[in-house]
Amino acid sequence: MRKIPSRNPRFEKKLLIREAPTFLSELAERYARVRETSKRLLEPLTAEDCALQSMPDASPTKWHLAHTSWFFETFILERFVAHYRPFHPAYRVLFNSYYNTVGDKHPRPERGLISRPDINEVLAYRSHVDEQMAALFEEPPADRDEFAALAELGVNHEEQHQELMLTDIKHLFWKNPLRPAYRSQWPLTMVRARKTRRIAFAGGTFQVGDLGIRFAFDNERPRHAVILRDFEIASHPVTHGEFLNFVENGGYQRPELWLSMGWDILNQQGWQAPQYWERDNGDWYTFTLHGMEKIDPHAPVSHISFFEANAYARWAGARLPTEAEWERVASEIAVDGNFLESAALHPLALRRDPPRPGLAQLFGDVWEWTQSSYAPYPGFRLAQGAVGEYNGKFMCNQYVLRGGSCATPKAHVRATYRNFFPPEARWQFSGLRLAWDAQ
Repeated sequence: MRKIPSRNPRFEKKLLIREAPTFLSELAERYARVRETSKRLLEPLTAEDCALQSMPDASPTKWHLAHTSWFFETFILERFVAHYRPFHPAYRVLFNSYYNTVGDKHPRPERGLISRPDINEVLAYRSHVDEQMAALFEEPPADRDEFAALAELGVNHEEQHQELMLTDIKHLFWKNPLRPAYRSQWPLTMVRARKTRRIAFAGGTFQVGDLGIRFAFDNERPRHAVILRDFEIASHPVTHGEFLNFVENGGYQRPELWLSMGWDILNQQGWQAPQYWERDNGDWYTFTLHGMEKIDPHAPVSHISFFEANAYARWAGARLPTEAEWERVASEIAVDGNFLESAALHPLALRRDPPRPGLAQLFGDVWEWTQSSYAPYPGFRLAQGAVGEYNGKFMCNQYVLRGGSCATPKAHVRATYRNFFPPEARWQFSGLRLAWDAQ
């Protein structure tokens, strides 16, 4: 998910009026929890699992663990620890992702060729960084506000990589002919079907973007007014069963439903169904982090590209919501749902009726594609320095997704959060929710 941390001046200003020792203590505790969560994701894996890379867009688990430590070392320890000596000088290049301002980078498609350092040395690297960060939390530097802002940034950055670790592991295990399971237990139970309803929202002028109350990435700012027409949005995300109707109705053979580039990619890559779907003796199965399982018709469909989401919406006589429409709706809903903490690691069918105003699963389960191109908000400004490379330079040829997934940490998500991927990307937990212009 290539969302990059950057400075938030309003967030930093708020730090000045909070009791710094209390805030830093809370931040230190969150830092420790997030770092421990990343290590727990290793538990089902072998050393061999941690070193492999299944495609250029994915990274080895070992690399994720090292890169998130590299982030704290490069942007915090080197800045605030006097005469800091790096754990290993070569790591500055080896685990740099795409920060050109920092210096050279190891080629991304070749991360799976890095057999050394092994996983134990990477864990030693993490321990070294954690010890140094603990000392800084205990005795903060003079510019404690800047330190706190960068540390909060790094924590959010690591949460992003926790989701990437899981989606990359899933893709890696899918490429293995043995189709191994990451977790053995299967979380799904059959539930009754719920009919999707169209929920109407009045148009008008609305404010979208970061409220300035808590941490946010720079691509969520500045808050600004948008004008929306009356619209309707589906009460539920599209399910496996609904998407199966599209598949069996020839949706992948009908060029009139597809954008031109999507149709070309479909034919080049041989798409016939969402990623991880397979047909066996007339039944459809999907690969999950629990192994191969029959598709649950009531669970939200996932691992579809923007092109597939857009084609389905056309087939259904609908469209994708804009990101402003999505945020307008989500701003009235508490952040709750099936996140990383549930340990399901798969989209789940709704087990209870949604709260008013009748919208379900806006948060968690699957990221929802919008029809909005990933572009800067009016008045957007790049942050100064290397961290300014995180978001702004990716604002082309990508589309916005909203809401988080079953692999996203709950604390990481908010109504204003903007995820983004190229329109052909399918290995993330990406789904869709339909929208309509008001009649």
